[in-house]
Amino acid sequence: MAASIAYKQVKIFSAAIRIFHWLRALAIVMLVATGLYISWPYVVGADSTDVLVQGWIRFAHLIFGFVLCAVTLARAYLFFFGKSDIERRSFKDVMSFKSWLAQIKSYLWMGHLDKAGVYGPLQFMTYFAISVMAALICITGLILYANVYHEGLGGALWGTAAWLTEAMGGLAMVRIWHHYMTWVFIIFVVIHVYMAVWYGIRFKHNAVDAIVSGYDYHPEKH
Repeated sequence: MAASIAYKQVKIFSAAIRIFHWLRALAIVMLVATGLYISWPYVVGADSTDVLVQGWIRFAHLIFGFVLCAVTLARAYLFFFGKSDIERRSFKDVMSFKSWLAQIKSYLWMGHLDKAGVYGPLQFMTYFAISVMAALICITGLILYANVYHEGLGGALWGTAAWLTEAMGGLAMVRIWHHYMTWVFIIFVVIHVYMAVWYGIRFKHNAVDAIVSGYDYHPEKH
């Protein structure tokens, strides 16, 4: 009869991190869906005068765009100033060649990870890159917003938005970069979901359930 393995429960994600994670996930899904529709409105024909559908889609895109902006700022604050340093500790692995080698080998089913924080070095750099992309897509989105809405927030942003529009080569280039970054998020989401499931199967912990419950389970060492 095989001996049972005892697992220890470890808290890794706070409620705030989990809430912001799922808010960001929802915002990205809605922004991609509405953004692709705005770029190619396939529901209402070109010869139709019914623009209400496009209006509601644009309204939803704006709402979730501001949600993504807020979450991006909040997550940056939590990373640098949050009480838990479990994410910040992952930076130690980024600076360690041994940690990089261990993660690459683990992906080839050779050995296991021994991380200083919650992320391995490759995970940390991937999440850092997508956070930078989130900031950039928020900036380009706000530039487009300010070029349409000239009062309120749009008016307050207009001076900076006009300068950035010119620096990026014009409004058409801003739209193109905004569109390109959308595809970066689409590709990232597909890979991220696959790797999150694979990670749980490969290592039996740090899987999708951790970002739901906040807890991870590690086998106790005897």
